[in-house]
Amino acid sequence: MGDYIKIVVVDNIIEAQLLQGLLEEQKIPHRIRSFHDSAMDGLYQMGRGWGQIEAPLEYEEEILLLHESIKKQAEELDDNDSD
Repeated sequence: MGDYIKIVVVDNIIEAQLLQGLLEEQKIPHRIRSFHDSAMDGLYQMGRGWGQIEAPLEYEEEILLLHESIKKQAEELDDNDSD
């Protein structure tokens, strides 16, 4: 198994948890890195996103597809709420 690299930036903790659940379900090795810095009270998260998913390069495509699916579902929910 290769080194862990940054695969995708997640916007919030909910997105991170949803993606983590899917990755665990599919037994895809990964780790979640939050950009929260207690010294700066989370200031970096406002500009960089909530955090990132790291994994071996060979899982990049699968992870990106799962992330895209989560984002698309969130957009659909937002669209339905605004109707």
